[in-house]
Amino acid sequence: MNHNLEKEKIFASVKNLIERSKEAQKSFEFATQEQADAAARAICKVVYDHASELGSMAVEESRMGDVQDKITKCINKSALIWNSIKDKKTVGVISTDEATRTMEVAKPMGVVACIIPSTNPIVTPMCNAAFALKTRNSAIFAPHPRAVQCTKLLTELFRKELKRLGLPEDLILTLERVSIEDSSELMNATDIVVATGGPSMVKAAYSSGKPSLGVGQGNVQCIIDTDVDLTDAAKKIVKGRSFDNGLICLGEQTVFVQKNQMNDFLKAIKENNGFVVENKELTECLREKIFPNGGPINRDIVGKNAVQIAEQFQLKVPENTKVIVVKAEAVGRGDDLCREKLCPILTVYPYDTFEDGVAKMVENLEVEGKGHSIAIHSNTPKHVEYAAIQCSVSRVIVNQPSGTTGGGSPTNGFTPTTTLGCGSWGNNSFSGNFSYIHLMNITRVGYPYEESYLPNPEEAWK
Repeated sequence: MNHNLEKEKIFASVKNLIERSKEAQKSFEFATQEQADAAARAICKVVYDHASELGSMAVEESRMGDVQDKITKCINKSALIWNSIKDKKTVGVISTDEATRTMEVAKPMGVVACIIPSTNPIVTPMCNAAFALKTRNSAIFAPHPRAVQCTKLLTELFRKELKRLGLPEDLILTLERVSIEDSSELMNATDIVVATGGPSMVKAAYSSGKPSLGVGQGNVQCIIDTDVDLTDAAKKIVKGRSFDNGLICLGEQTVFVQKNQMNDFLKAIKENNGFVVENKELTECLREKIFPNGGPINRDIVGKNAVQIAEQFQLKVPENTKVIVVKAEAVGRGDDLCREKLCPILTVYPYDTFEDGVAKMVENLEVEGKGHSIAIHSNTPKHVEYAAIQCSVSRVIVNQPSGTTGGGSPTNGFTPTTTLGCGSWGNNSFSGNFSYIHLMNITRVGYPYEESYLPNPEEAWK
């Protein structure tokens, strides 16, 4: 009986948040474009202005990641995301087509439930909230248990800015008591769910009965063509793999190198602060410590830097080591080292021909990461096209550090975001980079043509 009463109290609390959020969204539903833009800009600017405080707090509370990288991410992502949406029209008539005599009218969706991961507890809610307010929705955060205080502070800062703008503070709310029951009730009662997190949480979002935008598992495969500068490729790969201590789902996981170039590549890796494990017995020991008994990754190494991991494994590495490189003995299900590793451990494997290397990437993706992303270092367009055709992924990152650019960057045209769809391959409802367009309903208006474009059905076959 007491358990049921407690459960009712929890649900009542969530219900209260949803009622407040709905009321705030209703009063924001017919906001002007200028008001929607001001709200979205304020969300991004808060993170930009408080980058040092928020980045440090994220590492301290979650006990994962690198402080300076978190701060850098706060600064860069906030600017990139706002810059990408600031001139986009999301209110009223957003497009007209004289040729087809149609026009499109943007409408909000309502209350957005935002499931926040422990790996990205600052910029993910910022991104979700900016997109939600840009499209005149409200948002409620469901933080990870290891990032409750981060999310609470962030929410307070967002609400303060909304109040300053004369907008309803309840456009942004957060669950303060985190539990599976709370998150489930939130997802079941809101209008749309954006789930950025582990497979179980994403599955729960899709099972909520509400429209959901979830992400698939990362396991970025990377291939180096024979026509590139190995030193340049190694530098970019180390940067992508080590950023934020390897927490980014876009970080390179397994790198395929032409067998005759492997020694030169490993030399370049060492020159860029990579430590290469040469001993097979030691590699076997590390494999077991990373994936005990072939099961899930060892949680104690997630988000730790290379030196910290080496200390845990009693492995002696230079103090400036950025990544630990291990050599796989097989691909796909033949070696756990080809799976996703949420820390700066990089796997390498040789290939004979480029086509052989791509086939091995596909084999790894079939085990983990299908639908997410691959990286390719090549100056041969046909090879890039071949990899893009053969690999069932939503993103192909060319000649860039995948870990820092696949989510949008000044170096490419990918939409800046923190939530990456993996299409049907990854059991997701969308492929590509999540943006404000996913949080708009669109009313389409069609006028009649002056003349029928197909007066005689027989004309269609000519």
